[in-house]
Formats: sequence, structure tokens, C-alpha cells
Amino acid sequence: MSHASPSPRVVIVGAGPGGLASAMLLAREGIPVTMFESEAAVGGRTRTIHAPGGYKFDIGPTFFLYPRVLRDIFESCGERLENHVDLRRLDPQYHLVFEGGGEIRATADLVRLEQEIARLAPADARNVRRFLDDNRAKLEAFRPVLEQAFTSPADLVTPAMLAALPKLRPFSSVDSDLKRYFADPRVRLAFSFQTKYLGMSPFQCPSLFTILSFLEYEHGVYHPIGGCGAVSEAMAHIARRMGVDIRLNTPVDRILYDAGEAVGVEAGGERFSAGSVVVNGDFGQAMRRLVPESMRPRWKNRKLDRTKLSCSTFMLYLGVEGDVGDLAHHTILLARDYERNIREITEGILSEEPSIYVQHAGATDPSLAPKGHTSLYVLVPVPNLRCGIDWQTEAPRYRRLALDRLKRLGLFDIESRIRFERMVTPRGWQDDFSVFEGATFNLAHNLTQMLYFRPHNRFGRNVYLVGGGTHPGSGLPVIFEGARITTRLLLEDRERRRSEWREQESQVEAIREASL
Repeated sequence: MSHASPSPRVVIVGAGPGGLASAMLLAREGIPVTMFESEAAVGGRTRTIHAPGGYKFDIGPTFFLYPRVLRDIFESCGERLENHVDLRRLDPQYHLVFEGGGEIRATADLVRLEQEIARLAPADARNVRRFLDDNRAKLEAFRPVLEQAFTSPADLVTPAMLAALPKLRPFSSVDSDLKRYFADPRVRLAFSFQTKYLGMSPFQCPSLFTILSFLEYEHGVYHPIGGCGAVSEAMAHIARRMGVDIRLNTPVDRILYDAGEAVGVEAGGERFSAGSVVVNGDFGQAMRRLVPESMRPRWKNRKLDRTKLSCSTFMLYLGVEGDVGDLAHHTILLARDYERNIREITEGILSEEPSIYVQHAGATDPSLAPKGHTSLYVLVPVPNLRCGIDWQTEAPRYRRLALDRLKRLGLFDIESRIRFERMVTPRGWQDDFSVFEGATFNLAHNLTQMLYFRPHNRFGRNVYLVGGGTHPGSGLPVIFEGARITTRLLLEDRERRRSEWREQESQVEAIREASL
């Protein structure tokens, strides 16, 4: 045991949403925090980029779901979220267009939602409220599980876990669970495409995740005015005001260890001591770069190479002259053969008839493009880099295909009006955004990579994780919950170490007095 008092400082690697939430919660406890961010702005992929011509784009997440957790974090720091961010609840939440015929303008107004669904499947419309009631109970049962840390196998049989199990139907998929309510596959898609937020297929994703669509209808889909980066900036503003030292343009090269425990980091050629290190980076990428293999016995490189990963995304960020008619804030074109499209992504095949998602945030927020112009965010789910697609060759062809798919949404003349364009392929996600294998949504959320089997929030001696790659998982509200778990574990460990150090000091003092 060391006789030196542990450093009071916490170093946080990465200023993404989980890192920022952790910084706020630690600063609230009076702990000195230094945060290192390799980019010139906070937020990680939850940031808004300013492009030439006055266009603004969210890089990754394009909406806020279930702001309750973030609101709690702000309140615990003596702040009101609403005083810092203007969150607009969307109605309709999004426009679903089924290529095979039919559409749904999804709304939290249950009477209107039932009418929308009745136009496709009258019998299914009668089961909407039962679905929502059942999932309200499911979320209530599972919330204590989402809020607990998983540090040992015994955590899989806690009272909270055992109480939740009957409602979770763990060996059923989202789609098969929805068959208990909805016969029309299009209606099931309306309540299951949200598994794409995890980069997973509704035909494989565990049935727990029917709660995603429930969350949208119960708690709302929100747009932060100024883009999702406005939330990251607000969190950084509060963190700085609380004394957090945020160092931008400063990548961390490695975590420093002494006798098996982390004692700081090396960044920009300098060494910074720390009593605890919180890693808020893409899990696979950060582990290989920052943590020696000997310090991660459960997650050696061979295991990282065998992990199941989410899909990736092919992105177009388009600044367009003129308007786009009555295009909704969020529009999703669901491929004619959606099941085949999903299967192709899972099998590593580049789909010729993909589903696409389009964000036209200007429908709600004119600040994201200059007057008379439009910012469009176009996302196509594609396989991650493990399947060996040559994106240098495929990118121009796939861009053409994506623009052609926009015509299905009435956007026929986009290409001639493009004034700014940025394309990000899975290769770009890996090379430019440090995303392991370009898997945009991190580790897959299958049963063998959830709860205790997901990388732990307490990752080693004095090392902690936040972000989509650790428990509870991906998605902003879940990442914020993960930051609360990680912070709680870190504070408990610090208190225990302080007690041990005080005990050592008193023993040393007793020996000194006895020898006099």
C-alpha cells in the first residue's frame, strides 16, 4: 500500500455528453476536475458543426428523448435545464413513409395516433393504448436495473433484476414482442424502427427495447434550438462555472499506471497526476489507445475483435439553396423490403434499396440555415467496417443512390441546389471521429453484451467509463444515467481510499510513537 495521499484531481478523457455530465456531478462535490478534449469544441458527436455558407448540422444525435435524467443532473447542480436550453417538443414527432404504401405521422396525441394507425390497420389501432400501458409498467420495472451498477455476477440476481425479469421477456425480439399487439408489419415497424438508435435490427434486438418507442410517445421527442450541440455547450458552460478546467484541442495519449493502478494521464507530452481517470471515448478505440492490454484482462484485443458491434451509417450533410416544401422535421423512408434491408446490413451487404432518415430541422428551427436556404441531414444505415466494403470505391455510387432515394420523399431537384456538402462513410467515422470499426452506435445491445456483460462503469483501479460502450448502453438519456452510476462508484471508491489512507497514517504514527 502506498503511503502517499491520493491526488484529489479527477481527469476526464473526452468532453462528450457522458464526460460533461460526470464533470458537473463531480464538481458539485467540490472535486477538482480537468477535462481533455481532442477536438476544438465540446460534445463529441453530440455537437453542432458550423459549415461555410452559414449552415449548421448536428453531427450525430438529432433529437433529445426523455430529458428527465438530464433535467435531474442540472437540478442537482442548482440549475434549471430550461434556463439554458430551449427544448421544443415536436408534434408530429416524425413522418414515417412506407415505400410499399402508407404513411404515419407519429404523434403523442393518442386520438390522432390511433387515427393514423387506423388508416393502415383498424384492428391494430385498438391495441395502441394497451401497448403503451404495458411498456409503462415495463419501464417502471426496469428503471431500477438501469440505475444500478453491474460489478459482479451477483448483480444479475438482485431483487430489482428478479422483479423486472417477468416483464422483460429476454429471449423474445422487439418485433416478435410487438406481434402481441400489432398484426400489420408496417405498424410494428412504427414501434420498432427505434432499435436503429442502438444500431440494431428489431428482428434481433431484445424485447426490452420496445420501451424506446414508448419513451417517445410518453415523454416526447425534443429539438434543442440551435441543434443538439446547444445542450453540450450549456453543460460545458455550467461545468466551467463550477470550476472544471476544460482543455480543448488536447488529445490524451495514454493513461499512466503505477503498480497496477491509474495515477494520471499523458497529454500533449505532459504528465498530469490524478486520483481517478474517467474515460469518455468510443470504447474499442479508447481501450486500444489509452489502456495497456495488461490493465484490461477481461477486454484484451482478441476479445475486442470478437465483440458484436452495431451497424454504421453513411451520412450526407447538405446545405441547399431554396426550400424543401413541407418536408417534416424528421422523415423516415422505410424500404419496401425492410426485413431484407436489415438482414443485408447485418450480413455486411451494401443494400441497393436502403431505408433512409432525413432531418430537416429548419421545419422547427430557422437558425440552422441562412434565410432562403435549408440544412439537410441524411443518414443511411450501412454495415460497419468489419465486412470489408471498399468505401473509397463505393462512396460516390452510394451518394448517388442516397440522393435518388430522396426522390421518394418528393425531393427531386436537390442535387442542383447543393451549396455545401460533407459526406461521412464508415471509414470516416473511424478515421475522423475515432469510432471503432466505424460502428456508430458502439457495442451491440445483445444479451451477452448488456448489464454485467457490458464493459463495467468501474473499469479498473482508479479507471472509470462513461458513454455508450459501458452500462447501461447507448442513447443520450441512457448515457446520462451511466454518468450518474459512474460518478457514484468513483465517489464511493474515493471515500474508501481516504479511509484506508487515514488508517495507514494512524498506524505509521502509532509505530513512530512506540519507537520513541
